[in-house]
Amino acid sequence: MATILVGTDDGIHEYSPDGSTGAVHHTGRKVTAVSREELELWTILDGREVWRTEGTEQWKAAGTLEGLRANCIAATRAGVLVGTSEAQIHRLADGGLEPVASFDAVEGRGDWYTPWGGPPDVRSISEDRDTVYANVHVGGIVRTRDEGATWEPTIDIHADVHRVWAIPGYVLAACAGGLAVSEDRGDSWTIRAEGFHATYCRGVAVCGDTVLVSASNGPWGGHGAVYRGRLDGGSFERCREGLPDWFADNIDSYSLDAVPECAAFGTADGRLFASRDEGATWAEVASGLPSVRCLLVMP
Repeated sequence: MATILVGTDDGIHEYSPDGSTGAVHHTGRKVTAVSREELELWTILDGREVWRTEGTEQWKAAGTLEGLRANCIAATRAGVLVGTSEAQIHRLADGGLEPVASFDAVEGRGDWYTPWGGPPDVRSISEDRDTVYANVHVGGIVRTRDEGATWEPTIDIHADVHRVWAIPGYVLAACAGGLAVSEDRGDSWTIRAEGFHATYCRGVAVCGDTVLVSASNGPWGGHGAVYRGRLDGGSFERCREGLPDWFADNIDSYSLDAVPECAAFGTADGRLFASRDEGATWAEVASGLPSVRCLLVMP
């Protein structure tokens, strides 16, 4: 049975899809990202510390980010990468976290922005068989095909990407105008929006042959919902069975995750929902949690 790791304002809480509880890790710490590579787990605590396991339940500190906020972490062919504020990427090395200088040289970097005038962030990182993708908010999706030696832009920066998810054959991006899809590693993109009540999308995850997308009225939420559609195209339908009609807040970018046998999402008001049929039906697994910041579904 799958395990769901829920990152909150008070540690990582373990659940199974039937609601059984497990251990709680990092009590008292704000967990803003959790990721996995085979038997290893990686997490970001309080926006600055990187911790890891080594195939056991034992966690140990791996590095600390100074002067920046750590947003996301992913173990990739380019190394263990941490996306940060001020649109930087750091790589975990023996001496801790080191900036990836090549990322600062990407074409178009000077055009990145945020709607409120602050510096942009690296918001999410993903990879397929041979390419690593970094989502900049707002700056589109930048890719590397040579393990981080060089980077190049892909989608138009004004697509306003909130999460990138790559698998062999598809790159998917939850954007302010719908779900962007590329079948050629980012060379070209199409937008899927049919069936959404509103096109402001924050999260995306693939569950078997189904793609799940969270959407709402806009950046401050309102009529938040999760949608499901076929990975290979077509219209989306709102997930309804077992769920409230709407959520007041956004289902955020890292609060939706899936593996083929299980999907899950968490909410800002501390609820956890899971599905074992690719999002056709859902059950409330937990409530009363601290605000959910991120989650990871493990097979």
